[in-house]
Amino acid sequence: MKTITIIGSGMMGSALAFPARENGNEVRLVGTPLDREIIDTCRKTDRHPKFVRDFPAGILYYQIEQLEDAIEGADFIICGVSSFGVEWFRDEILPKLHDHVPVISVTKGLMNTPDGELLTYLDIWQKKLDELGKSIPLNAIGGPCTSYELVAHDQTEVSFCGRDLSILRMIKAAMATSYYHISLSTDIVGVESAVALKNGYALGIALTIGLNQKEFGIDSELHFNSQAAVFGQSVREMSKLLRLQGADALDNLVVGAGDLYVTVYGGRTRLVGILLGRGLNIDEAKAELQGVTLESLVVAERVAKAVRAKAERGLVNLDDFPLLMHIDEIITKKAPVDIPWEKFTFEK
Repeated sequence: MKTITIIGSGMMGSALAFPARENGNEVRLVGTPLDREIIDTCRKTDRHPKFVRDFPAGILYYQIEQLEDAIEGADFIICGVSSFGVEWFRDEILPKLHDHVPVISVTKGLMNTPDGELLTYLDIWQKKLDELGKSIPLNAIGGPCTSYELVAHDQTEVSFCGRDLSILRMIKAAMATSYYHISLSTDIVGVESAVALKNGYALGIALTIGLNQKEFGIDSELHFNSQAAVFGQSVREMSKLLRLQGADALDNLVVGAGDLYVTVYGGRTRLVGILLGRGLNIDEAKAELQGVTLESLVVAERVAKAVRAKAERGLVNLDDFPLLMHIDEIITKKAPVDIPWEKFTFEK
């Protein structure tokens, strides 16, 4: 049995409490400063307010002020914050964690630099740890997994990545269940890049749903040819971006494509893409989804900025990324949706 502390009681962080606790581990769920009501509700009902199923019995709930107690004696820490909490976790949590206790993060995203490099969140955190002189093994979770389906015990396959396979094996042994299946990889950049890149491209695929609703009616049959065409172009561009990242493109492309598939079929990215496809501009779509965090927009914009910076240095050709460039124009310039279909074609 391990002691596992989950920091961040949003839907994904809380969902991971299910396999963790059902394996017989001690599980401590800690809310961020924004999660106070969630933790209060969990204490009263043993159920997350967004879930339709109770937590496994025995989970312990902590407010952020109780962090010191929650991390004491933990075998590893799960970071369950959204991408908007990355800097908060870096600045407020990492300094308080104990040396040599591994952290594994479910947070997906990339940061761009002025010269066009794309950094994983683990890169950002490692720099902070180096400044602090702390030694904390950093790991991450990637792959297709929606929180509510994990809670429902739908068969799920993900990848855990980190530098030390022995640490990854320890975490896998604590978390793997009959429905939660885990591959291991030391290619952090590949896994983390693949699952971040899919966010912007899922938005692109969802555009076609909105376009068809605009043309044929909101209640019309789904049209899959256009979705499949953009899916294919997305995978093609993701493969090129992974190679730019120096990643093992094939294995990680499978992880990213799976994550792309599940993102297209549900969630916030699908919603904003449909609204844009129906004809709303980005500001109107955001207003329609007021209060919904849209991580996909942030990731798409950052990746596009990095690609444009590399293009200015002569390192890439923007013509290789017509879908990404169009998505960026929609987000940053309020351009109308006009998918560049013919640019997806090629000769071999």
